[in-house]
Amino acid sequence: PNDLVFVTLGCMTEGSSLGSMKTPAVLNSKESGGAWSLWENMAKNRPEFGHPAVFANHIEQTKWQSFTVTLNDSAFFQFIEDFTGNEAGTGGLFTLVDSNWFMSIVLAHQPHFINQPENIFVFWGYGLFPDKMGNFVNKPMSDCTGEEILIELFQHLKLGDKTQPIIDSAICIPCLMPFITSQFMPRVKGDRPEVVPAGAKNFAFIGQFCEIPDDVVFTVEYSIRSALIAVCQLLNLKREIPPVFKGQHDVAVLFNALKTMHR
Repeated sequence: PNDLVFVTLGCMTEGSSLGSMKTPAVLNSKESGGAWSLWENMAKNRPEFGHPAVFANHIEQTKWQSFTVTLNDSAFFQFIEDFTGNEAGTGGLFTLVDSNWFMSIVLAHQPHFINQPENIFVFWGYGLFPDKMGNFVNKPMSDCTGEEILIELFQHLKLGDKTQPIIDSAICIPCLMPFITSQFMPRVKGDRPEVVPAGAKNFAFIGQFCEIPDDVVFTVEYSIRSALIAVCQLLNLKREIPPVFKGQHDVAVLFNALKTMHR
């Protein structure tokens, strides 16, 4: 009788699949795991528990594809640093605006992982439109192997004779994620349940698909805040929840946004 249950609703990485240098990732459905079926079963005839179909039944709108690349020398990192003027880890994502896939990549500070060897370099990228044909590879990104994704990327960057030597020693792992932007789907009030639904005494909902006023999904902070709210309410703790930062009212944020719009 004293047990408390904290339920993570849905999952933005549910059904994700990995490819390889020679094989593409495959597109899975919500039936490939249990995250969505758990919420669906709980919400049957209980509208106060939200409407999971709003987020889970639109894979064609919520999917996109990422890729992780491992290299065994610094040639590509040096090329990007020369091209952008930013050392790895000091710049943000940069987007290939002419890419049909709308590809972006980011080079993190190296080493990125604990015990990563000095001669190994790792970067990450993604494409927002995986169903569109490539500019250089004549197939959709979702049908591409890791090698083909690298060919498309390097053609955009005009690596020239550096392309093949880098590909020959690279490992590119495609990852197709059917629900990665599901939390951004259009919704109305009630599609996401309250963290602690009315009348609940020993359970709460946490994660990206519960209702938190003014907060922004797709962040670790959103999930953490939902857990803080759940624990404090169910245990009647008087701890203050950190307030949501409202950057739209911050003069410095507004000024920098205006500068960015007109640069």
